[in-house]
Amino acid sequence: MKKYILIWIMFSGVFFISACGDSRIHSQAVYMLVDTSGTYAQEMSKASKIINYLLATLNPGDSLAMAKVETRSFTEKDIVAKVTFDKRPSQATLQKRAFKSKIEAFSKEIRGSAFTDITGGLIQGAEYLNETKAGKKTIVVFSDMQEELDKGTLRDFPIELNGIRIVALNVTKLGTDNADPRLYLDRLATWEKKVRKAGATEWVLVNDLENNMESILNTR
Repeated sequence: MKKYILIWIMFSGVFFISACGDSRIHSQAVYMLVDTSGTYAQEMSKASKIINYLLATLNPGDSLAMAKVETRSFTEKDIVAKVTFDKRPSQATLQKRAFKSKIEAFSKEIRGSAFTDITGGLIQGAEYLNETKAGKKTIVVFSDMQEELDKGTLRDFPIELNGIRIVALNVTKLGTDNADPRLYLDRLATWEKKVRKAGATEWVLVNDLENNMESILNTR
C-alpha cells in the first residue's frame, strides 16, 4: 500500500512540475498586422488606438507583436515591435511603455508601400504565435483586405493557421466597392474562406472600433 502511495505522490509531483514548468500554457499571444500600402497608411492613428487597447488589456506572461504589411511581408524585418510581458507587473509596465514608444516612432516615419502582401504577413504571424506556445493565439489584421502582389511574389498556395483566431479590423470600403458593394462582400467572404480552410478557429470582422473593441480579444 505504501508503495502505491509513494508512486502516486511521485506522479503527482511530476505532473505539478510539468504544469508549472510551462507558465505560458494559459497565456495568450497577439500578432497585429498593419497595412502600410497606399492611402491606407493614413489610418495609422486608428491602429495606434488598437495597440493602446491591447497594451492595456494583455497581462503579464502574454505576448504582443506588431508588424507592417507591405510589398513582401514574410520576413521578420517587418516586425516593428515584439515582447513577452514579464510576470512581474512592474516590469511588464515598463515593457508596455517601451513597446508604445516604438510604435509612436514608427508612426512618424511610416511610408506607404506600393503593394500589399497580406498572405505573407499571416504566414509570418502564425510562425511567431506558434513559437510563443501561448494557449490562445490571435492575428489582428488592420487593413482594407485588398491584397495586391508585385510580380514574382508567389502566395497562391495553402497556408496553415491552425488554432489561430483571425480578426479583421477597420476594413474600409474602396471606391470600386461603393460602385458595386458585391466586391466588398466578396472580398470578405474570400478571406474568411481562405483562413478557415487554413485551420483558423475563428474569423471576426470588427469595423465599429468605438463600440466593439472587446471583440478583438473576445473579452466580452
